Amino acid sequence: MKEGGRVDASQADTARVDPAQPGRVQAGTDQAGTDQAGMRMGTHTGMEIDRVRVEKFRAAIADELPAAIELRHRLHADPRVSGDEADTARMVVQALDAGPGRPVAGTGRIVRIGDDGAIPPVVLRAELDALPITERTGAPWASRTSAMHACGHDVHMAALVAVCRAAARVGGPAPVLALLQPREETHPSGAADAVREGALDGAHAVIGAHVQPRLAEGVVSAVPGPVNAAADEFEITIEGREGHAGYPHIARDPVLALCQAVVSLQQVVSRRLDPVRGAVCTVGQVSAGTAANVIPRTATARGGIRVMGDDQRRIAAGLVRDIVEHTAVVHGCTAHVRIHEMQPSLHNDPPLALEAARQLTGLGIPVDTTFRSFGADDFSHYCHVTRGLMLFVGTADDAAPDEAPGLHDSTFLPDDALVGRVAEAYLAGYLAACATHV
Repeated sequence: MKEGGRVDASQADTARVDPAQPGRVQAGTDQAGTDQAGMRMGTHTGMEIDRVRVEKFRAAIADELPAAIELRHRLHADPRVSGDEADTARMVVQALDAGPGRPVAGTGRIVRIGDDGAIPPVVLRAELDALPITERTGAPWASRTSAMHACGHDVHMAALVAVCRAAARVGGPAPVLALLQPREETHPSGAADAVREGALDGAHAVIGAHVQPRLAEGVVSAVPGPVNAAADEFEITIEGREGHAGYPHIARDPVLALCQAVVSLQQVVSRRLDPVRGAVCTVGQVSAGTAANVIPRTATARGGIRVMGDDQRRIAAGLVRDIVEHTAVVHGCTAHVRIHEMQPSLHNDPPLALEAARQLTGLGIPVDTTFRSFGADDFSHYCHVTRGLMLFVGTADDAAPDEAPGLHDSTFLPDDALVGRVAEAYLAGYLAACATHV
């Protein structure tokens, strides 16, 4: 043990893969400070928190949970969609009770916890916005509006408040910046705007946590490297020659051309991109025509292409354009394709992820080390300007995770106990950031 009761990095418990449960880790001791694959657990900064302080921090979070859960209910009952989050931000700032903070990205706020301006802060991010979905959970505190927190943002905000209030009580080696981010669900991205405004300038690291119904309840995923896909959207318009349905030979059918293009776009994934790296192409909206016996002049579609590596984004976009345009030509039509760049891929900082797994294990929390998805999150913008870590917190019934309601489902309602588990994930991320540097 070092002075002050801190654990020497060379004697610290590390996160090791449990051979009985692939994808989870267990506590272990490694004299070299590496995991079983030989990867460094991160260079220690001297800002580690001793175990006594960690337990005090955790106890303080537990004390804050009843109020945090009540806050979650109020946030859930009165949601605001992207761009209209000012009331939500005020509610969270009031609960933080650490001053008004400052505006960010329009309706967002940044609130500092801790006064030492000489030490780079650790940013904890939570999303403010809800989705334009009519809720069907039947909860006593269900949404009273036509919007719904169907992506767990109410849980994230409540957990963030619990951690920040605990940090104000217990203190820590680094200040906390509570980043209440707007517009995670829409474009333009609130995270991209926060970066442009310098919200993360001088930050030591940024930590996010997100509920995840594809993981068993209570499990926290801490995975190095890419964990979410880059996601771009496309709009397709195919123009033909309108005419009578009984005389197709003198018309040029854009509906047929569009249908063939939609099917052919799957070749982007199955035949044109490296299958080891993976991709997803989805057409979610198709529109054409006004009557059954009329070949329309135009047909339109909207969709998205997702890849795990940012280096594949332009390749995938070019393939979408080529397939649609050439398919239209074959059918005697012309095509116009617009690509909208949305979110880059989300890459977790490896030392942060490995250290967070170690911290979670020390807290007695089951850890997943394999989960990745083709979901997208604008948290990825933060990872391009500072060290970032997104932790996923499971919400599903362990017996049937594939049957649980998914994100953006009108019946998705994580248990109140998940407020505490998300708060512990934030804590583990904060501890990892304090213990490591680049």
